[in-house]
Amino acid sequence: MTGPYHRGEREAQLRAGLMEEAEVSGRAIRGTVPPVAAAFLTGQRLLVAGAADDRGDVWATVLTGPAGFLRARDEHSLSIAARPAPDDPLATVLERPVHLGMLAIEAATRRRMRMNGTSRPQDGGLLVDLDQVVANCPKYIQKRTPPEADAGRPAKARPPARRSDRLDEGQRRFLSGADTFFIATADEHGRADASHRGGNPGFLQVLSPTRVRWPDYTGNAMFLTLGNLLTNPRAGLVVPDYATGTTLHLTGAAEIVWDAGDSGGAGPADTGRAIEFTVTGVAELPGTLPAGWSPPALSRFNPPVTAGRVPSAV
Repeated sequence: MTGPYHRGEREAQLRAGLMEEAEVSGRAIRGTVPPVAAAFLTGQRLLVAGAADDRGDVWATVLTGPAGFLRARDEHSLSIAARPAPDDPLATVLERPVHLGMLAIEAATRRRMRMNGTSRPQDGGLLVDLDQVVANCPKYIQKRTPPEADAGRPAKARPPARRSDRLDEGQRRFLSGADTFFIATADEHGRADASHRGGNPGFLQVLSPTRVRWPDYTGNAMFLTLGNLLTNPRAGLVVPDYATGTTLHLTGAAEIVWDAGDSGGAGPADTGRAIEFTVTGVAELPGTLPAGWSPPALSRFNPPVTAGRVPSAV
């Protein structure tokens, strides 16, 4: 580690020419939960989590609960009163201690908080000893309001997960219209991280049943995700369907395209970078989220997506 960054993150910052900006942004990385963040956590109903499984495949998932299901027990630990469903890709992983990347996100206010640490089962939920806490900006978050309490969550048992090694036609169509997904990565030592990606519908392009692509928009210059990918290309995506409550989980390997060519949408978010992701596993889980979220108010920071053109980095 060099300061708050590991060698992959430093390499990405250097390659992007943003070393100085990363030094400034690094001041937002800490090892403890400040009081304002602890208060934010107690009001949240959704947590994105990511980790590597026993084979080294990285998966991302979503945990939900009523306000209060997340609680900072002290400035060094997070209590989560939820576990994944039995057929979730991370269900068995979280039955033992594992390094977990997490993102608490409140779409209604476009606020988010990133946390990483070592998780272990406790009292039907999880207890995480935190080693990294990061404040993130509201860029590219689509504003959405969740249903009241658990309204919209199915009363009967949900159907089992559907698994495959490639995307079917309906899944490809769904991804092509998505405006939000979450990505989990891990460094060479298995230390995980979870992050948000958002844009106008079409920013996530399906190239084939086993390949997707998205632009790497300008951010805070930390390169926590790309830095991990430089040391370990395995990654996991989870894409929520806010209307139905279904989540689509993908695992595979990601490749950074540093010079992606014509972005198809110029502007201050143009970086010239894109990510190409090869899918090796798919799990579709109904009923992960409460269904019936409000339609999105798209972020004003979202770059345009030009129809009919490959949306490389913007």
